[in-house]
Amino acid sequence: MCLGIPMKVVRINGDFAWVKTGGLTRQINIQMVPSAILGDYVIVHAGFAIQKLDNQQAKKTLDLLKEIR
Repeated sequence: MCLGIPMKVVRINGDFAWVKTGGLTRQINIQMVPSAILGDYVIVHAGFAIQKLDNQQAKKTLDLLKEIR
Protein backbone atom coordinates (compact mmCIF):
# COMPACT_ATOMS: atom_id res chain seq x y z
CA MET A 1 0.00 0.00 0.00
CA CYS A 2 1.25 3.48 -0.85
CA LEU A 3 0.54 6.55 1.18
CA GLY A 4 0.45 10.11 -0.12
CA ILE A 5 0.86 12.80 2.53
CA PRO A 6 -0.66 16.29 2.34
CA MET A 7 2.11 18.88 2.63
CA LYS A 8 2.07 22.68 2.37
CA VAL A 9 4.17 24.41 -0.29
CA VAL A 10 6.50 26.91 1.41
CA ARG A 11 8.99 27.66 -1.39
CA ILE A 12 9.16 27.12 -5.15
CA ASN A 13 12.15 27.17 -7.48
CA GLY A 14 11.37 26.03 -11.02
CA ASP A 15 10.21 22.41 -11.06
CA PHE A 16 10.98 21.96 -7.36
CA ALA A 17 9.22 23.01 -4.19
CA TRP A 18 9.91 22.78 -0.51
CA VAL A 19 6.94 21.44 1.39
CA LYS A 20 6.27 21.16 5.09
CA THR A 21 4.11 19.18 7.49
CA GLY A 22 4.46 18.32 11.16
CA GLY A 23 7.88 19.97 11.49
CA LEU A 24 9.27 18.05 8.50
CA THR A 25 10.44 19.94 5.40
CA ARG A 26 11.22 18.18 2.11
CA GLN A 27 12.24 19.17 -1.39
CA ILE A 28 9.94 17.63 -3.99
CA ASN A 29 9.35 17.72 -7.72
CA ILE A 30 6.18 19.59 -8.78
CA GLN A 31 6.22 18.92 -12.54
CA MET A 32 3.01 16.88 -12.30
CA VAL A 33 1.24 19.75 -10.52
CA PRO A 34 2.50 22.85 -12.36
CA SER A 35 -0.34 25.00 -11.00
CA ALA A 36 0.92 24.65 -7.40
CA ILE A 37 1.67 27.99 -5.72
CA LEU A 38 2.93 29.06 -2.30
CA GLY A 39 0.49 28.10 0.43
CA ASP A 40 -1.15 25.27 -1.55
CA TYR A 41 -1.42 21.80 -0.10
CA VAL A 42 -0.27 18.98 -2.35
CA ILE A 43 -0.31 15.21 -1.95
CA VAL A 44 3.32 14.04 -1.86
CA HIS A 45 4.32 10.52 -2.85
CA ALA A 46 7.87 9.30 -3.50
CA GLY A 47 9.26 12.83 -3.79
CA PHE A 48 6.63 14.09 -6.23
CA ALA A 49 3.54 16.24 -5.84
CA ILE A 50 0.78 14.22 -7.46
CA GLN A 51 -2.33 16.32 -6.71
CA LYS A 52 -3.47 19.60 -5.19
CA LEU A 53 -5.83 19.59 -2.22
CA ASP A 54 -7.99 22.37 -0.88
CA ASN A 55 -6.96 23.59 2.58
CA GLN A 56 -10.02 22.12 4.31
CA GLN A 57 -9.48 18.62 2.92
CA ALA A 58 -5.74 18.74 3.68
CA LYS A 59 -6.34 19.72 7.30
CA LYS A 60 -9.00 17.01 7.68
CA THR A 61 -6.59 14.38 6.34
CA LEU A 62 -3.73 15.60 8.54
CA ASP A 63 -6.01 15.48 11.60
CA LEU A 64 -6.91 11.86 10.79
CA LEU A 65 -3.23 10.96 10.42
CA LYS A 66 -2.51 12.51 13.85
CA GLU A 67 -5.21 10.30 15.39
CA ILE A 68 -3.57 7.07 14.21
CA ARG A 69 -0.08 7.90 15.47
